[in-house]
Amino acid sequence: MSQPVHIIGGGLAGSEAAWQLAARQVPVVLHEMRGVRSTPAHHTDALAELVCSNSFRSDDADHNAVGLLHAEMRAMNSLVMRAADAAQVPAGSALAVDRDVFAAAVTQTLEAHPFVTIVREEVTAPDPAWPHVLIATGPLTSEPLAQFIQSRTGEAHLAFFDAIAPIVHTESIDMGKAWRQSRYDKAPDGSLHPPGEGDYINCPLDKPDYLAFIEALNSGEKADFKDWEKDTPYFEGCMPIEVMAARGPNTLRFGPMKPIGLRDPRTGKGAWAVVQLRQDNASGSLMNMVGFQTKLKHGEQLRIFRTIPGLEQAEFARLGGLHRNSFIRSPVLLDPTLRLAADLRISFAGQITGCEGYVESAAIGLLAGRFLSDRVHGRRPVPPPPETAIGALLAHITSAAMPESFQPMNINFGLFPSIEGPAKGRERKAALSARARIALAGWLAQSPGLSQAA
Repeated sequence: MSQPVHIIGGGLAGSEAAWQLAARQVPVVLHEMRGVRSTPAHHTDALAELVCSNSFRSDDADHNAVGLLHAEMRAMNSLVMRAADAAQVPAGSALAVDRDVFAAAVTQTLEAHPFVTIVREEVTAPDPAWPHVLIATGPLTSEPLAQFIQSRTGEAHLAFFDAIAPIVHTESIDMGKAWRQSRYDKAPDGSLHPPGEGDYINCPLDKPDYLAFIEALNSGEKADFKDWEKDTPYFEGCMPIEVMAARGPNTLRFGPMKPIGLRDPRTGKGAWAVVQLRQDNASGSLMNMVGFQTKLKHGEQLRIFRTIPGLEQAEFARLGGLHRNSFIRSPVLLDPTLRLAADLRISFAGQITGCEGYVESAAIGLLAGRFLSDRVHGRRPVPPPPETAIGALLAHITSAAMPESFQPMNINFGLFPSIEGPAKGRERKAALSARARIALAGWLAQSPGLSQAA
């Protein structure tokens, strides 16, 4: 039996990497500090805990880049996607999950695997005797380990803030004011929901309500910053709602509170702005406030969010919060197979590499696990083509055009190589997706070490 690969971090990336290695009969020691030491964002000791939204975003593989990434990961035997599909809850055309069911499935699968050993401990630096190390500690890397990484990279860490949205008890929502509807009544299969039967609960605001809400956000008391945090930028894809509100009175109306495609089925009327809530667990007893990441203090959240029509008596299972995320300057530090150029026994995966999002983090973990599996088995790792979603994401991380301004990025069609044919719109997206499927199939067929494992 070969020497084990040591993975530091049991989040989405680390868990996915462990699965990919174990499925190829490579022994893994998965080190996870939760159980010994928690983080500011986590609430459980489960592997692959989802700390922000419960949504994996669009599952449309023909017209959405993250939906295409879902499909590619399913084709590569992803544990994260398998668990997500099994834990799915209604969310229109998006893939949302019961977070507890999801994390339990990942945890139980890895605990039961004969090639995986889970060690609950904080690793402050990899043991020099470990031949293969994967650092997948995510954006909440502990300070001692961050100092070790900095000592190996010679680069200062970049950082941004990530904010968590509140969760509301469904029974506390006033359905006399709110209503159920998915935007444009769209169901996951493209059919239309009957009126009043959509996957989201919608709380409408008229213009005076909306303007008062914006004023409350702007004047509400925010969480305090430490001196070293004050100049740290936010990530645009998970912007606190009060930061968006400060950009102008209409920012939220064209963002998470946009009313387009939503009309109260009881009156046929639209609204000036709408707060949407998405199912957060399998039973439907909890709802996540979509796009309402926040750094407001908890008392202010209760006061301000209960001014939203339908949420006057809302009971919150979890209020919003704020945590600091860190990532490395991957394009100048990592090779095309995610190894640290300054120390080739060390690889990186997940959000610490500068990808953003649950699916993206897991996808990079998937690749890191497979690259390491190839090395253990004496094969040369072959990166996926950039025409695929997973290859485009990898290329962004390891070969960004402007590494000095490298920032975290969700998967999007803008990362893909250009294509002849439709210039824009759904046709172009469909063409890029079709090309990606062909490229992925060719790569898997020519790379037996990376093909789907049984």
